[in-house]
This record gives sequence, structure tokens and C-alpha cells, in this order.
Amino acid sequence: MPSARLLVLFGSQTGTAQDVSERLGREARRRQLSCRVEELDSYPVNLINEPLVIFVCATTGQGDPPDNMKSFWRFIFRRSLPSTALRQMDFAVLGLGDSSYAKFNFVAKKLHRRLLQLGGSALLPVCLGDDQHELGPDAAIDPWLQDLWEKVLGPHPVPLNLDLSPPGVLWPSKFTLQFLKDTPSSGPEELCAAGTDPQGPPSELQPFLAPMVSNQRVTGPSHFQDVRLIEFDISGSGISFAAGDLVLIQPENTASHVQQFCQALGLDPEQHFTLQPREPGVTCPTRLPQPCSVRRLVSQYLDIASVPRRSFFELLACLSPHELEREKLWEFGSARGQEELCEYCTRPRRTALEVLCDFPHTAAAVPPDYLLDLLPLIRPRAFSIASSLRAHPSRLQILVAVVQYQTRLREPRRGLCSSWLASLDPAQGPVRVPLWVRSGGLTFPKTPDVPVIMVGPGTGVAPFRAAIQERVAQGETGNVLFFGCRRRDQDFYWEAEWEQLQARGCLTLVTAFSREQEQKVYVQHRLRALGPLVWELLDGRGAHFYLAGNAKYMPADVCDTLLSIFREEGGLSDPDAAAYLAQLQRTLRFQTETWA
Repeated sequence: MPSARLLVLFGSQTGTAQDVSERLGREARRRQLSCRVEELDSYPVNLINEPLVIFVCATTGQGDPPDNMKSFWRFIFRRSLPSTALRQMDFAVLGLGDSSYAKFNFVAKKLHRRLLQLGGSALLPVCLGDDQHELGPDAAIDPWLQDLWEKVLGPHPVPLNLDLSPPGVLWPSKFTLQFLKDTPSSGPEELCAAGTDPQGPPSELQPFLAPMVSNQRVTGPSHFQDVRLIEFDISGSGISFAAGDLVLIQPENTASHVQQFCQALGLDPEQHFTLQPREPGVTCPTRLPQPCSVRRLVSQYLDIASVPRRSFFELLACLSPHELEREKLWEFGSARGQEELCEYCTRPRRTALEVLCDFPHTAAAVPPDYLLDLLPLIRPRAFSIASSLRAHPSRLQILVAVVQYQTRLREPRRGLCSSWLASLDPAQGPVRVPLWVRSGGLTFPKTPDVPVIMVGPGTGVAPFRAAIQERVAQGETGNVLFFGCRRRDQDFYWEAEWEQLQARGCLTLVTAFSREQEQKVYVQHRLRALGPLVWELLDGRGAHFYLAGNAKYMPADVCDTLLSIFREEGGLSDPDAAAYLAQLQRTLRFQTETWA
């Protein structure tokens, strides 16, 4: 019998947390520990009966928990929980974050402290995985895991009569995939995509298939980046939203990639199958029809365009019948092979499909049962809603920068969702896109006449367009927008709209065109030049300050500029200026929405 029960709970909007959790699960089973791996919000919280729990969690937004652990987060921070509730539980917390964000691994740190408050015993300090490290989060995770197993095997040793399973053992797949002899005559796949759930608003379980109304490039023809303003018709959907909310879109793989994948694995895209979980507690992917075609599974569910992680190579090595390919795959999946894996896969952003094509003997031998173990599911992509229902009834607009860049690989790297959206042309025929809406990280003041300062360079301006439209429709003034881009004639989004609002007295627009003079001018420079106005609005009139855009340099530069304004215009000392900014953040008068 296994010596102890281990529970691995993960919460993240990316595949990294699940990848690490699956690796933990496999290693636990190899060490003869009974192990379950679950999403945090799928777990019926019963921690008082769990002796050993590892939490794997990411941080989103302004130090917020990801969507799939929000219910757990609310529960674990209930004030009614006694300080001895988890005294029987040993635990460890593994954080996944990005050090370019101000609140790096905030959720993991806060969860670690809370579990200690509830009487839990920490096996070791919290792990702080960092996407910014050249080897990614594994640089911190690998040594932490080594220490973890030493700690786990102290209080929970393997009995002497049980041997560790060898590293290459192949565990049963999560699902059994049964091919059908005949193609179904009815259309369960079509029925699955027929429309919205009549019992409630659209959600991930049942998105709204929104007709695309327009798909317009809004950058100049000579601009390096293709940016699209895309509009959807949401009439009859039950969707409502406010400024700051997000729309989630479920993308698809390209037809050519689907065909290439099926050829590499020897699959017939037109063949249908049914899927059944092998173990209790394992559920089939949401919205997957039964029966389903291979083409639909690969097109709409399997993320073959993602950059694979270590668990992919570990499992592929177990499945490989080819000695040379298997040896290389094991190296990529091992801790010592991470630099080589980074050079082969992570740095050039090589996709899972390209890896499978590089290992043809292995790819051809992958049993269909293991497809959902091997590949992550396509995750929805979130976009700031760039319009207000008050200005555009029954419409939803987004501003999409099409991701495309070159690495040392011959084929350019392309963003799955942005490239898919850009390829859709409603002028050629009806186009429907699965989407739903959720609350975002930005909330705007409900009190009339509260001024709002918004800093949104590039596509970061999208949520502020929704806010300005909403505030203007309600007669609210005091809208100050700092917008930055490269050139006025190439990427000045909504120029005519902003100028019209400014002429009406509804908006104060401040622009920074970084490439139109020898010395680059960014939004923080324009912010500093108008320091007296910024200080008067914040300190004299109780303004709210918002920042949206790329997280790399701009947020830190803007915060430094604000501190400078507080010192020079407000006469504050360095500690008092920092305390003033912290107070704005605590009271939600300073909010950010940034991305790496």
C-alpha cells in the first residue's frame, strides 16, 4: 500500500501550473505516494482531512488569484476559520510569477502566510518561480522540488517492502479514446455549437457564437505591426459589461497545422471517437461533444501551437519506441537537460507540433489514448473591451495587436488567437467567434465628477476608450488621457474620436509620439511635464489614476514619475511620497492592468 496521501492543487490561467502539477503527480506515484492532482476550484475544500498538500499557484493582475482558484481564495480567507484548522496538514507552496510585475508571486506568498496562520506546517519556504529567468520558472522549481522530496520522505517515508518505480515507467492515460467504426449520421458537434445556454449568460461552458461585424486594420500600411479593431454583434446574447471588463475568446488551430498534426501521428481527421475518464474525479474537457471527430479535437481543443514544457518531453520519452529519439527526449525532460531544452525549444519558441515533426518515429507511435495527457487544452484569450454599450448598443469591440515575430527558426512565430482573429473576414461570409465576458481588474468611480487620469500607450488604451465613452454618455467630465505611440500617422488609435471629444470639452488628451523627434518622448515624460495638473487632480480633487499596457518598463517608469511629482509638486519626502502612492493603491485610486 502507498505510504501517504499527497494532494496537488493548482491555480493558474496558463499551462505552466498544470505542467508542474502533473510532474509532481508522476514523481509522487513513482515514490509510491498516493497522489491526486486537481484544479483548486474543482476541489471540494476539505483540507482538514489532508495530511500532505502542495499548492501550485500563479498571480494575475494586481496581485489577484487566477480565475480557477477564486472560490478557494475566498474560502481560505474566511475570518471564521480557527487558527488550529490545519494543524494536521504539512504543506508547501510553489509560486509562478513574473518579476517584471510589481506584485511578484503575491498570491503564493499570501497563501503561504495564511496556511501558517491556520496551523499548517510548512515543509519549506515558498518557491518563487520567475518567467523572466533565462531558464524560466524551472530555474527556481528544480532545486525546490529536490528539497521538497527530501522533506516529504522524512515524515512520509516509503515502506521498506516497496521499491521506487523506475523513472521511465509509463502510467495509464487519464482517458480511454474509443474510435467508432461508422461516422455518426446526426450532428452532435453542430448541436454543441448551436448557440448560448438558455439557462444563463454565456460562459466558458457555453460561449456565445458572436457574429463578427467588422475586422479593420487600424495601423498604417508601413507600420511594423498589424493592429485590428474588431467588432462583434452581441444582440440576443444576454451579455452585458462595464468599462474595465474583459472578453474571453476561444481560438482555433489553423487548418494546415491540424492536417500536419494528423499526418505526423497517423490519425484520420474524419474519424469519430468517444472519450471516457479512467479514474473517478477526472472529467472530460468542457464542451467536447460525444462522439467527436479527430479534426474537431485537434482544431478546437489540443494546443498544438503552444511551446511544450518538460512534462511533454517526459511523457513523450516514455511513449517512444525509437532508442535515439527516446534518449534525446529523456535529456530534454531531465533537470540536467534544461539549458539544452531552453536552447532547442524555449528560446526559439518551437511548438509542440514542430517537436513532434522533429521526432517522427515517436510521433507515429503515440497512442490516441494519451493525446490529452500529452498536450494541454487551448485556453481562452482575454482582451480588454474597447467600447461601451452606451455608445455602441448590442456591440462589443476589441483592439487586437497581431502577434508575429521572428526567431532563429525559419517560420515566423505567430500568436494563436490574434492570428486566427486577423484571418477571419466577415466580408467573405458569416463568421462566428465563441466568446463570453468576465469582470476585469479595472473599476472606475461611480461618483459623478470624480476626475480620472488614464495612461494607456499603444493597445493599452483599449479599456480607457470604453471608460471614456461610458463617462461621456453619463455627462461626467474630468477625463484626462495620456496616450503614447510611435507616430501620429501610423498607430494613433481613434485619433478623430479623441479630437472630437476634446473639442466638445469632454476630454483632455495628452499625446507622446516617441519616434517623431530625435529624442524619444514617452508617456512618462508628458506626465512629468504636466506634474502640477496631475498633483492638483490627485491631491486636490480626489482623482483616480489608471495605467494599462506592457509590463516591461513602462509601469515602473510611470510610478517613478509619480513619485517625482509627489516630491516636487507636493513637497513630500521620499518616504512620504512612497506612502502616498501606496495609499492610492490600497484605496483603489491607483489601478493597473499590465501584461508581459
